[in-house]
Amino acid sequence: MNLSEAQELEAKHLLSLYVPIRFPIVIARGLGTRLWDTEGREYLDLISGGRAVMGLGHSHPRVVAAVREQAGTLIHVSNDFYTEPQLALARRLSGLTGGMRAFLCNSGAEANEAALKLARKHAKAVAGDKIEIITAYHSFHGRTYGALAATGQQKYHAGFGPLVPGFRYIPFNDREALEKSFGPQTCAVMLEPVLGESGVFPADAEFLRLARQLCDRHQALLLLDEVQTGLGRTGRMFAYQHYGIEPDVITLAKSLGGGVPIGAMLAREPAASTFVPGDHASSFGGSALPAAAALAALDAIEQEGLVENARTVGAYFLERLQALGREQPVIREVRGLGMMLAVDLNKPLAGAIKLACLARGVLINTVGDSMLRLVPALILTREEVDQGVSAIAAALAEVGA
Repeated sequence: MNLSEAQELEAKHLLSLYVPIRFPIVIARGLGTRLWDTEGREYLDLISGGRAVMGLGHSHPRVVAAVREQAGTLIHVSNDFYTEPQLALARRLSGLTGGMRAFLCNSGAEANEAALKLARKHAKAVAGDKIEIITAYHSFHGRTYGALAATGQQKYHAGFGPLVPGFRYIPFNDREALEKSFGPQTCAVMLEPVLGESGVFPADAEFLRLARQLCDRHQALLLLDEVQTGLGRTGRMFAYQHYGIEPDVITLAKSLGGGVPIGAMLAREPAASTFVPGDHASSFGGSALPAAAALAALDAIEQEGLVENARTVGAYFLERLQALGREQPVIREVRGLGMMLAVDLNKPLAGAIKLACLARGVLINTVGDSMLRLVPALILTREEVDQGVSAIAAALAEVGA
């Protein structure tokens, strides 16, 4: 299938939700950090399939083998039954998080919906009828109604009101605003340890520590959205481990299934016991096939040294981009933590640079018209970093930066 055929089929049969952001290529296959289109062209993927999902790279052999084996044995039964992959995954996640208990679902938005419901149910159980949840401006928690209301970006709210009530937004990393925002109705704080979708802004340690202290003081839950940051991307298994705090709830998805859709909400006691049978559910949550894929993905992350690789190669990537920034006046700032990086420009050239990199066989993403965002697979090598930085440098020269 060529590009014109794909665009024609999209126009006839798909809702026009992705047209403005699609790359003008049709992807046929992937392996590791590489993708190939239907014309046979090869690309270095610095965006993990586009949305930081393919943390292990494409078609990781452990995940492929697990999916093949599980698909030939049992793909799905509902949660009316026990299955070994589901229980093994819950035990594995509990071990990684110091005893948290899991609700398994299908996406990050679903995991965040579960976290929001748990927060309100917990408040009713321990502290009266408190409903308010504090989140940050420029956050992104998903597109379902609760997660959308938690997202502190008006552009995603427009046209969908009235939203779920009970959310208060504060500037990210503003400790004074955080403290002032707490009131008698506050039942939880939901934060990303690194603002991802809006441009890779890490939390200040003092900000997250204050959030923990205030939640303890006010009998509120600290919910950390690690959908993007979790499972090694920041150079620790979970981003909260950089900050010396323990959240009450974390949410995961993206890299968890090695490309197979799965999400998880993990809750610590006593909050975990707030949910009782009938409070929440998911038809496909924790199905045998995605659970098996997630177990294989966790094996790869832990046994192949991918967390350490994300830390060291991510630091090298950051250094290379910072060095480029010292040479290129158009680069205003470079930020990063592990395999999450952003390049701020002082001119609206991001779209042109993205296409110029594409022509050089390198895939990058943009935020708005003046920011580049890079979220490569945890398996990225230093040689691939060099290839990516060279492509960005050549693209800057081409567009006249």
